[in-house]
Formats: sequence, structure tokens, C-alpha cells
Amino acid sequence: MGLYEKIKSDLQQGRFAAGQVLKQAELAELYAVSRIPVRDALQRLKNEGWLTGHGKRGVAVPQFDPIEVEDLYLMRMRLEPLLQSLALESLNGEILGRARDILESMQAKPELSAEQIGKMNWEFHACIYRAAARPTLFSTVKQLHRQCERYIGYQSHGLNYQGTSQDEHFAILKALQEGNGDQAAALLAKHIEAAGKLLVKHLHQPHF
Repeated sequence: MGLYEKIKSDLQQGRFAAGQVLKQAELAELYAVSRIPVRDALQRLKNEGWLTGHGKRGVAVPQFDPIEVEDLYLMRMRLEPLLQSLALESLNGEILGRARDILESMQAKPELSAEQIGKMNWEFHACIYRAAARPTLFSTVKQLHRQCERYIGYQSHGLNYQGTSQDEHFAILKALQEGNGDQAAALLAKHIEAAGKLLVKHLHQPHF
């Protein structure tokens, strides 16, 4: 695992508090590397939205933003059911079997980290979405998922939502296996909306 992946994983697992300023010298010492790779990793993470600017050249861990979460889930719940519906005609036993394997692998590993949950969650959906052969739409959805990554692990563990999320994944998969595209699309939209609203509500609470 490279430095970029290490810092990203630590951000996702809450090693650095929201609002904390990250200093290159301290991170270089923490990860036992020179400042140059730290600088490059921080710039990449900033470009991807994992970090925000602080002062002239510094960076900080962004606060959890309920407005950002709401925007993300509103976009996802419209675009992802569309992409999934476009994939329906191209889905076959191999693709659906691969999607089930991902879910069963998640089910068998309750100790998964936030990073692993986020990665496998995307792998499940992407396995289905790729069948649509719509690269522009797929790329947009992938970027939305990337922006959601720092929330997914918190949502799964912090709000004890992973079990519910898995049940919903299996229900979506069942509808797809039965060829019921409308039901699968409705379940997916509800899946995204319910999780988004729960997290937005939690982030609005004054104790957060």
C-alpha cells in the first residue's frame, strides 16, 4: 500500500479528526517518509475532495457536511437507477453471480474496515452498472461514489447500517435476477435515499 492509500485509509477510518490541520513534517514522521511524497499525496487527496485547503499552502480534514451528503444522494438516486436499468438487458448469469459473490463475501466478513466496505459496496454496484456500456454515465456515477467514500464507512459502522444495507443489496439483486427492472430501480433509489437521509439527519444533530 502506497502513502496515498495509507493516508486515505486513515482518513476514512477516522484517524484524523474533522477539522484537523495536517502538517507535512508531522505526517512525514508518522509514516516514516520524506516530505516530497507526503506533499504529493496530500495534493492528490485535496484534488479528490478528501482534504480541504487551509491557509496559504496547508490542508485540513474537512468537516462532515450534511448539504454535501444531501446533494450526493439526490444525484445518485436519480442517476444510478437509470444506469442500472440500462444494464438490465445485458445482465447474465455470470455478472449476477459475480455480484452475489461480492455480497456473500461482505456478509462473511463482519470485521471489514470502513475502507473495505466502501470498496466492496462500489464493486457490487459497478459489477452491474458496467453491463450498460455507458462510459460517460458510468464515469459520473463512479465520481459520485468516490465523493461518498469518506461517509460510507462512517455510515456503515457509526450508524450500524451495514446489516440493513446488505439486506437491501440482496433485494436489488433478487429483482434483477427475476428480470424485474422497475422493481430493482425502485429498490435502488429507496436504498440510496434511506441511507442518505439517515446520515443527513445524524449530521444535523448538535452533538455531531
